[in-house]
Amino acid sequence: MVIPSDPGRVRISSLSSSDLCLNSIGLNGGLFLEDSAPRSFVSLIGNQSLCSWENRRRGLGLEVRGTGGRFLSVTVSINGGGNEGFQEDSGETAAESEMLVCRRQVEKVDEEKKVLTGGGAALNTTKHLWAGAVAAAVSRTFVAPLERLKLEYIVRGEQKHLLELIKTIAATQGIKGFWKGNFVNILRTAPFKAINFYSYEKYRDHLLNLTGNEEATNLERFVAGAAAGITATVLCIPMDTIRTVMVAPGGEALGGLIDAFSHMIHTEGFFSLYKGLVPSIISMAPSGAVFYGVYDILKSAYLHSPEGRKRLQNMKQGEDLNALDQLELGTVRTLVYGAIAGACSEAATYPFEVVRRQLQMQVRATKMSALATSLKIFEQGGIPALYAGLTPSLLQVLPSAAISYFVYEFMKIVLKVE
Repeated sequence: MVIPSDPGRVRISSLSSSDLCLNSIGLNGGLFLEDSAPRSFVSLIGNQSLCSWENRRRGLGLEVRGTGGRFLSVTVSINGGGNEGFQEDSGETAAESEMLVCRRQVEKVDEEKKVLTGGGAALNTTKHLWAGAVAAAVSRTFVAPLERLKLEYIVRGEQKHLLELIKTIAATQGIKGFWKGNFVNILRTAPFKAINFYSYEKYRDHLLNLTGNEEATNLERFVAGAAAGITATVLCIPMDTIRTVMVAPGGEALGGLIDAFSHMIHTEGFFSLYKGLVPSIISMAPSGAVFYGVYDILKSAYLHSPEGRKRLQNMKQGEDLNALDQLELGTVRTLVYGAIAGACSEAATYPFEVVRRQLQMQVRATKMSALATSLKIFEQGGIPALYAGLTPSLLQVLPSAAISYFVYEFMKIVLKVE
């Protein structure tokens, strides 16, 4: 590789693509190809510009000359005219050692690129979606009884006190009654949350690429959250509609999921599955914006605090950390920030949720617009009617959002999502 030419000088005459490490400082330094190098190396120069030739600061002078406009060659001059740092005949030289380090860095970057391209990208996306789906399944199963109580207030218009309603369900349907419709709820929320979590991070990263910022601004976080909420809603609302119909009065007669789906298609048409889409979008856009925006803002504030920076530093220095120890916020803080984000989101958008549920229960003969439905709810019960079931809803959202974010962050570590 290293061939002596003039006294006191050596020339790099041939390099493999992985040996090639170029400096980004133009003609002030770096390695360039000799005339004898194959033309195919020209396209590799830009891709391999990954590391600098630090030895030029350690006594090496670089003399760069043109070679007909196609290539540039470099002559490495050794200060003092000796052969310090270089072995011209055999053994590992300083130049070869430097190139070895560069080559390893190139190979590492190439491996990381492979993970995020082609099949690697598809696998990473699948793992990312699974992290969100598992988070939804765990959190929804945990809070299914509270979800059932919320639907009783919204869908059936229950007027009973909370404790009285709990006794009624337990007496008439037993303990299993509190998990009624939970399987359908998981089928709805698992893909919804998977798409929601995944699309939020993708939208946020895309906005970062557009703006060129190192970190997302608060506005970018809210915009990404709103876009994620809309995306997940459009893709997943049919399952939500079917579940609402199943728990509504008379829904028991429809049977299971497939029967309810068939009944709606045959009696009201395919687009009946998208009843309430507009208020759902109106609801989920601000809901997603607040949910993801608040959590991300809280997380960023902590990680930029002295305590947060110290935690990140300790994580980098630690070895053989388990998944819980690798959580950037830690277990408790992840749960708390998730709960705060969920509570803020639910309180801000709850009236839209009430209107959406009422729209989903309407049949074609008595179908009303979202505005007319809102006015009807207001006329029948005033402002409190738009917040019917908020207390059990918040009791459900707090643990649900906390567990959801915790399991999501945990699963990303376990599944090694890039």
